[in-house]
Parts: sequence; C-alpha cells; structure tokens
Amino acid sequence: MGAMSTAALFTALVDDAGLFPPTSLHMSEALARHRRDQEHGGPVLTHRFLCPADRIDALRREEFTPRRIGLILHTPEPPPFDDLPVDIIEAVLPSDTSVGAFARQLASRVPHGVRLFVEVPPHRVGGDVPEGVGLKVRCGGATAEAFPPVEHLAAFIRSCAEQEIPFKATAGLHHAVRHFDPALGTDRHGFLNLVLAVCEAVERRDPAQVLRTTDATRLVALARTVPPETAKHARELLVSYGSCNTAAPLADLRELGLIPE
Repeated sequence: MGAMSTAALFTALVDDAGLFPPTSLHMSEALARHRRDQEHGGPVLTHRFLCPADRIDALRREEFTPRRIGLILHTPEPPPFDDLPVDIIEAVLPSDTSVGAFARQLASRVPHGVRLFVEVPPHRVGGDVPEGVGLKVRCGGATAEAFPPVEHLAAFIRSCAEQEIPFKATAGLHHAVRHFDPALGTDRHGFLNLVLAVCEAVERRDPAQVLRTTDATRLVALARTVPPETAKHARELLVSYGSCNTAAPLADLRELGLIPE
C-alpha cells in the first residue's frame, strides 16, 4: 500500500470534541485550540468543531467561528443555526422509537446539505435507517460499563458495512491501539483498531479479531497492506470520530510511522 493509500485511511478522521469530557475545555479555550489546529492544517483532523446545542449561544459570543460545526443535540428540537456553518447534526435515538421514525421527526428541522447521524446502542442496528441518514456509536465513556464489548462493536460495524450505512464514532478512542486502562479496569478501544475493523468488514471478514488485538506492530503492518479501494470504501463508511484531545491521535500515528513527522 502506497503513501497515498495510507493517507486515505486517516485523512479527515478526527473531529474536535474539546468541549466534552474528559478534557471539558471552556468555550474560549476550545476555540483557541481549534483555531491553532485549523491554522496548522493537519490532514488527519476534520477541522469540525463539535458543539452541544445548549452551548451554541456561547459559541456565537466568541470572535472566532470554526469553518465547520457539528451540532450535538440532547433534545429533538435543534436551536436555530442558520448563521453558523453546521454540516452535521448528531442526536441520540430515544429508546421508544426507530431510527426511521426519529429521522422523519427531525427532517423538517435539518436543512438540505446538513447530514444527520443518530446515536444507537452498538447492539441495535436495524434495517430502518433512511437513505442519507448515518448512525453514531459510542465506544466508551467515564465507566467500564460504557465500553461496548468487542462482539457488539463488531456486529455494529458489520451491519453498517453490509447495509452501506455511514457512521461516526465517539468517546473512549483516546489512542490508536487497544489497551488496558487500569483506572477504569477495562480495555479501551483503539481508533486504529476501529479503522482497520471497518476495512475488514468491507472485505467481508469478521472485524472482531482486529478490534480485539493489542499488537501495534500487527496493526501497522495491516494498515500498510489495505488495498486503496478498501481504504476508500472504509472511510466512506466511517465518516469520523470525535476526540477531546486533537494532539494525541496525531502523536500516535506519527509514533507508529503511519503519517509523516
């Protein structure tokens, strides 16, 4: 796999989730960091700023506006955002409804050109996802219980690949390679594992083994042998993931030799 194809795996992969735990930056701090990242222009970053709907007014009060904003809803009623460059809306699926019904409920509030991603539990992926709507999967959180088992995450990825459903990921993907977190007493999923698991699913192989491995050398070797078309297809499925730390993914990929210094 050439350098161009390797780049395809990681280009525009990481959304800026600096407002969210565990980093939880103040708005001014988060935007200052985002501005520095944007000026640097690193290709691994999407340069999309993720903002909860209830903090959108605080964002408006700042002098700097990101070039792309992902609006994170906590209620089915998004605030007005016509004056902001929102290109993605993310919302959690209510427990008593389907993705299709929820998407239809939001349809009149989501302008043309703005993509909707609905967060679902990884074990709940049905066939009712409307065309043009994506899913979102949570890969971790503040407790061990928030980290989905490999089997659930693998089933989610496999289902998205089989149905050609694009998805985003969030939470817990702090480093490239799966590793044990002694503070939580559980294994954390790695974002490199995730990217390569999607590649496995694209090629109709079980992604669970790649999700489970903690062998960085093996993952790097696998990344370097992904066919270009597989990489392209995989990244059409895995749109991006949110990271509260925008420096760590770059540092990990550089240390592994997968992006230039």
